[in-house]
Amino acid sequence: MSDQYRDDNIGQTLMNRYRLTELIGKGSMGRVYRAEDVLLGGVPVAVKFLAQTLLNDRMKTRFAQEARAGALLGQKTMHVVRVLDYGMNNEEVPFYVMEFLEGDNLSDLLLEEPLPLARFLRIARHICLGLQVAHEGVIIEGQKCPIIHRDIKPSNVLVINDGTMGELAKVLDFGIAKFLGDISEQGQTSSFMGTLAYCSPEQIEGRELDHRSDIYSLGITMYELLTGKMPIQAETHSIGSWFKAHHFQKPVPFHVASPGLYVPPALEELIMSCMAKSPGERPQTTAEIIQTVSSIEEQLGISRITQPGSEPVAAKTSQPSAPPELPIALATVEEACWQSTWPSDKPVAEIVFPAPLYAQRESAASLWVMLPRAEIDRRMLNIRYNQFLFTTSPHPMILWITAIYDPKQGPRWLPCYLDMKLPRNQELCLLLSETGYYPLLFFSLEDPLHCINVRNFTIATFQRQLLRDWVETSKNLPSSASAVISRNLLKAEFENYKPQILTKLETVKTAAMID
Repeated sequence: MSDQYRDDNIGQTLMNRYRLTELIGKGSMGRVYRAEDVLLGGVPVAVKFLAQTLLNDRMKTRFAQEARAGALLGQKTMHVVRVLDYGMNNEEVPFYVMEFLEGDNLSDLLLEEPLPLARFLRIARHICLGLQVAHEGVIIEGQKCPIIHRDIKPSNVLVINDGTMGELAKVLDFGIAKFLGDISEQGQTSSFMGTLAYCSPEQIEGRELDHRSDIYSLGITMYELLTGKMPIQAETHSIGSWFKAHHFQKPVPFHVASPGLYVPPALEELIMSCMAKSPGERPQTTAEIIQTVSSIEEQLGISRITQPGSEPVAAKTSQPSAPPELPIALATVEEACWQSTWPSDKPVAEIVFPAPLYAQRESAASLWVMLPRAEIDRRMLNIRYNQFLFTTSPHPMILWITAIYDPKQGPRWLPCYLDMKLPRNQELCLLLSETGYYPLLFFSLEDPLHCINVRNFTIATFQRQLLRDWVETSKNLPSSASAVISRNLLKAEFENYKPQILTKLETVKTAAMID
């Protein structure tokens, strides 16, 4: 408490937006504060400052790189802590803003006991999913740059609880990450960086690395998570001693390190291969590790979503039942569209809403709209347009924009707001991503029972990928305020975006040009 009392940063507002409220962590590299995003009504965030003792050009560049890695990777996977903003305070000390997460790192969990097998498999898979995205790379100045973390260890993995997904693991601290192919990093002197007990043989030599170095560190981490012990030990905590250990010492077999511990043979073989001295003898990608871990989970009947401390349960699969209004014998989505009837729980009014459509051979997300019959007839040959917008805070939500446009009548906007913490909406977005299209079903006010027309909308490839990413991101994001706030934020963004959409629509002269 006294440390916080003397901290001049407490109460400071950065960039007229982030008000620092509490010191929540500190180390040799810097300090982390809890803060409030006053622009979004006090949404909690975390702010990390570079330590005053490291304020040189080299460390500032590396700190900015850490922020960049978190920002780029956090948009692609829920298993990397997301960076939201970056800046300098009045004293020119750099900081970055990241999502605020409450949880424990794996080092803290290991103080209690090694992880049970079911929990270990889930967390190991999550770590690999985060690393897989890093190793695949991000686009920097038009060039794809794989990212090597270089410091995988239990303290750099945070475990949180999510109301929808259960327990989630996130990779932290890309402070010494290497961006392969980044022009700004070329020509830098190679030297050892990392944590001695977890680094690969090639890393401790200061050699050029690839993603297989992270796989070695991951192997040591996985071994420790299961046994509570290290697979190799150095005589002293020096580079020389650890050099010998990593190059020449064989990992202690599981049955010796932890007598009585059951480790499936396939898992033991996997972890031992990750710790192979030669990169060529390790699994060559994290995808290989994910495949083996997932296969073991399936063999053991372990559910993918399990609350911490709960017993493993047999994985269950079920298909959502078709809406009662649809005949279940229909073979295609097109047939289901034309046979659809207006739901009894919806008013007979000019409204639009989304719904999944299920048929024997396929499924799709759809939009249902009710309009006057005369307007439906006039707009059958209208130009079509769709777009998706996403906000992560204070509540994850997608705005699904559909427009039908006539040069004389103007646009008919059909917006839908999808609360992305609801499994039903997550399913809709996955269907949109998988099928690459959605039908728009027209119902008339004069004859509300039956669908009188159907128009199909295609979805751009990049939007389909974004939808997949947004679903995964939303599953992990906490809701820090009412969904209404996010809806209003998206509504305001939509109003600002409308002129740009209209400019695009006005350049299209016929509906055929859209198809």
